Amino acid sequence: MDTNTIIELAESVNIQNEKQSLTVAEKHPSLEVIGVGRSAVVFKIKSTSKALKVFPPEYEHIASEEAEIYQLLNENSFFPKLYQSGKNYLLIDYINGYTLYDCLTLGIPLTEENIKEADFALKLAKQQGLNPSDIHLRNIILTPEGNIKLIDVARFRQLSHDHQWDDIKFMFSRMYFRKYSPKKVPAFILNGIAYLYKKKVIQVPLIRLKRTDNK
Repeated sequence: MDTNTIIELAESVNIQNEKQSLTVAEKHPSLEVIGVGRSAVVFKIKSTSKALKVFPPEYEHIASEEAEIYQLLNENSFFPKLYQSGKNYLLIDYINGYTLYDCLTLGIPLTEENIKEADFALKLAKQQGLNPSDIHLRNIILTPEGNIKLIDVARFRQLSHDHQWDDIKFMFSRMYFRKYSPKKVPAFILNGIAYLYKKKVIQVPLIRLKRTDNK
């Protein structure tokens, strides 16, 4: 697909932002919505292996930031490759698979190697001078081949330390990978935990600290 075609597809998208919730009002028929985030909507371009991430006007500055980060990561096979970008869009690889969130809610088994692979991918990003932030269950994907891919890198240059990924690793090691722990978790429980975590009602580092103190 040439540059003009991609620009036309991006321009066909009309995203409405109501109460900090994005909805697609218009789009080209060849675009299939596959993800709606806080600042952009992701489409699969039908009959291709590409995804188009489109940002509404108020978030266009994030498009250029994320494009620069993807360019830095273009040799890192754990992340989608960036093919083209514009003022409000990114053209990247379409990653087929299930997010870790999907795996937990559907009962798709995850292995310790999967978590180590995601951790290794983030360490490689750090070696390139980035500071991976806002890592959560919905932006880590398990492919049909059993490989790990990461998406949504817009916040990889934040200055502050984000311990969210450390907390996710901690919960997997201390709970999910225990012999008799459930491998399928209802969505309402995961969403409830995420809400309480965001509100800092649940703080995994404090749990870890208490366990250390009680030894």
